[in-house]
Amino acid sequence: MIRLILVDDQSLLRAGLRAILEKTSDIAVVAEAANGREALARGRAHRPDLFVMDLRMPVMGGIEATRAIRADPLLRSVPVLVLTTFDDQDDVTEAMAAGANGYLLKDIDADELRDAVRRAAAGEPQVAPGIMRQMMDRIARLPTRRSKEAELAGLTDREVEILTHVGKGLSNEEIGNALFLSPETARTYVSRLMTKLDARDRAQLVVLAHRAGLVD
Repeated sequence: MIRLILVDDQSLLRAGLRAILEKTSDIAVVAEAANGREALARGRAHRPDLFVMDLRMPVMGGIEATRAIRADPLLRSVPVLVLTTFDDQDDVTEAMAAGANGYLLKDIDADELRDAVRRAAAGEPQVAPGIMRQMMDRIARLPTRRSKEAELAGLTDREVEILTHVGKGLSNEEIGNALFLSPETARTYVSRLMTKLDARDRAQLVVLAHRAGLVD
């Protein structure tokens, strides 16, 4: 069961999201919050598996709240999935830098939202396709500071394969299917890559894969 907290300043929207998410037996909304400060208090009280977070709210917005969650010893490991109306690239960059695990737009359909919640709760980055393309375009324009060899130093051939598939946005199950591994083994490889490459989450692995030239 995925236990999540909905954070949005519009009560009607929260009610709609709750109705959508709780149509399945594996997702439960354990609390709601109208701003980031309330989200922190509810998070400490309920210890959720996931925050679904709006960006622009009174009192404390979603980016500031995400930073506070990452700094809180009780909550720092809880994924934050941003769900917002705005696809501004500065918002995306700032949210990811603050520690968000995903960034989706509110025009997503119900089934996609439920699937994104499941993946985000499992620690997999979730980014709206249009936003991902913009992010990759921005990364492609960055000056290359390290060679491919330096970027991948210390990785085995198998780990480079795994990193390539992570860079393509594949889940652990999809990586396992592609390389004839169990999802648990794929997850172990991804965790090892995070440690070796000093990456906070899968989103940073995606960026590293692109910077190293593993993904077009």
